[in-house]
Amino acid sequence: MAELTPKERVMRLLRKEPIDTMPFFSGMGMVVMPGIKKAGYNFPTIHTDPERMAMSAIWSARLMGFDCVVVPFDMTMESEAVGNQISLYENSEDILYPTIPKKIWATLDDVAIPEEMSTRGRLAFLPQVIAKIKKEAPELPIGCWQLGPFTQAGQMLELDLILKGVFKQKEKVVAVLDKLTDMIIDLGKFLQRSGCDYITLREPGVAADLLSPRTFREIIKPRLTRILDAWESPKLLHICGQTDPLIEMMNDCHADGLTVDIKNNIAESRKKLGKDVLLMGNVDTYPMTCDENTPKEKAIAHIQAIIDNGVDAVMPGCDLWPAIKEENMLACVETTHTYGAQPSPAVGRL
Repeated sequence: MAELTPKERVMRLLRKEPIDTMPFFSGMGMVVMPGIKKAGYNFPTIHTDPERMAMSAIWSARLMGFDCVVVPFDMTMESEAVGNQISLYENSEDILYPTIPKKIWATLDDVAIPEEMSTRGRLAFLPQVIAKIKKEAPELPIGCWQLGPFTQAGQMLELDLILKGVFKQKEKVVAVLDKLTDMIIDLGKFLQRSGCDYITLREPGVAADLLSPRTFREIIKPRLTRILDAWESPKLLHICGQTDPLIEMMNDCHADGLTVDIKNNIAESRKKLGKDVLLMGNVDTYPMTCDENTPKEKAIAHIQAIIDNGVDAVMPGCDLWPAIKEENMLACVETTHTYGAQPSPAVGRL
């Protein structure tokens, strides 16, 4: 039997068709320093140039054996596009992602989404990034993502304003979330038209250790469902943090697969969801792939336990931190490919 390419493997998995072995892929950031250095760039420069973004993603995947590339790398593009200035830390030698030092909207009433967001700021060059990856690395599937409306609100406004507003100004918060939901739908469609192979809706700010399950059911879930219903397949839903009380509601949001982080009890989630739902996760990213004090054997055992607990694909629980311990990262990917040769609950093997 011939090996599948990473793109064939991931795309077949997302359709729940038999594959050769389990992929190690993500719907979130997977750019790592070995790939950035191989491409010849400094970290601050990869966020502002389409060629640098594309080649950093490609080399990260090729050197580590990832089954995908994921772009973009930072969470500030949409906020920048509405008019906020970003800090790129261009003179820093450290790994510092772009941030928004000051936000132009001070109240919930200020939120006004410009028209044609996809033509503004760095969002406008994402089609070039996707085209470059398709040309240089056709064997790799391209994942893109959008933050969910609640988390995106925290990029547009001060987070305390949103969190307090849920209880004190609920109608205004809902109105803001609806505006952002429309924006996210449009930008997701833009990324799909631009050629991404799958898209992830990331809503890390709504986990059960941050918001109550009731708030999730009443305010968050309807908007996640509206976004996912508007996008084409394949489409994934990711929520960081504690999602055990949310997992069945997540499954009702109409994604093609669910991805979770280390706080989720995969074995229990699998029992709740049954064997037919694509469930992916939940690598404890920093301790297992970055910490120099973590032996390779511990990382291998971690991946094996995740597979044993019932995932259909091994995924980092959040963005990979770029400063990886290469030995551990390579071991995590290799273990996924070797230990994951047997069928998973929702996906058979060729």
